[in-house]
Amino acid sequence: ATFEFPGSGYMDGSQAPPPPGPPPRPNGGYQMPGGSFGGPGGEYGVPPPMNMPIVRHRPEDIDFAGNNFPSWHQAPPTPQAEQSYNQGQGQGQGQGGGSHAQPTHGHIPKYNIPQEIQQEASTVKLSNCRGRKRALLIGINYFGTKHLLKGCINDVHNMKKFITEHFGFREQDMVILTDDQRDNPRRMPTHDNIIKAMKWLVSDARMNDSFLFHYSGHGNVVASRTGDEIDGNDETICPIDFESRGQIIDDDMNAIMVRPLPRGARLTAIFDCCHSATALDLPFMYNHMGKLKNEKAISFAGKGLMAAGNSYLKGDIAGALKGLTKSLDIMMTGDQKLEKSRRTKSTMGDVIMFSGCKDDQTSADTKTEDLAFTGAMSHALVSSMNANPHQTYVELLQDIRRRLAPKYTQ
Repeated sequence: ATFEFPGSGYMDGSQAPPPPGPPPRPNGGYQMPGGSFGGPGGEYGVPPPMNMPIVRHRPEDIDFAGNNFPSWHQAPPTPQAEQSYNQGQGQGQGQGGGSHAQPTHGHIPKYNIPQEIQQEASTVKLSNCRGRKRALLIGINYFGTKHLLKGCINDVHNMKKFITEHFGFREQDMVILTDDQRDNPRRMPTHDNIIKAMKWLVSDARMNDSFLFHYSGHGNVVASRTGDEIDGNDETICPIDFESRGQIIDDDMNAIMVRPLPRGARLTAIFDCCHSATALDLPFMYNHMGKLKNEKAISFAGKGLMAAGNSYLKGDIAGALKGLTKSLDIMMTGDQKLEKSRRTKSTMGDVIMFSGCKDDQTSADTKTEDLAFTGAMSHALVSSMNANPHQTYVELLQDIRRRLAPKYTQ
């Protein structure tokens, strides 16, 4: 049960412009330590260049013992909203107008999926989320660098407050990595700390445990070296030290957090960053109507042919030929790549991922009503869940898109 819901909201084209207005005051959001990068007004930094170095990891080589991450605590009393949650009926049955329940899967139709995977999927048990809970929250503003962002640490604080108040998560079962914790090196969002925290998050997972992963920061792409990506690119996230220690690649995030999950364990992942649609390399991706997007390679090839045609009409002959060649390659090899991904990157766990944009798009910061900077998608997701606690995942995605549509190109 692995689903991605990409493109909750994104800015089309290059790096999103900063929202208008002055930088946040101390009572209106996070105050950047030591001033801001970029001169008066705290202008945004530049996005990381594509094809920056990556560092690969084998999950069995990752040891988080020295990071003082929390050990499992006894499962907390289940909030009343979750006690009454009925997964089988696909409907949250919370008590009272202010209660919250986990979003439900709703009806997911069957698609052209290899038979052996369908047989395995028939034995998948969805988590009831009444077991133990853990959260890994990462927010990186890239202080003092040319890659400055403004809303990422606020995203972490907002998400922590939301899941603590409404879903029974406890601070003692969370790891929070933000780049304002300079006095605590083990809680800085470095490459090493993030990789170790990812492994910690799902370690010793059991049926009905639930895990939340939230990342707010820069995302990027690199050319795939393994040839397993249908678009030819791997997606990455950028730790605070990515220029010296390397980016973290989607293949490794899948291997560390997705594949180890046992039957009946839930991982909910939120990537509020650029180029994030396939950041976990989940093999099944659904659009906002609940329809499978990557059932056949021809759908990818068709988009490439359209882009090649547009390049030709604009006089970009070289771009048109490149796009045509890529589309032909997708038509020849794409279905095999999709099938391989479904065979090698699935899990018996229950995984749901929301992303801030498509793989070829960029995400944006925004300002809330109190002038605090925050990630646009993170803010819309929390706002949607607060306004309507009982939704299916597809309904939640649709509402997020509606909230973002007036300000952002969908």
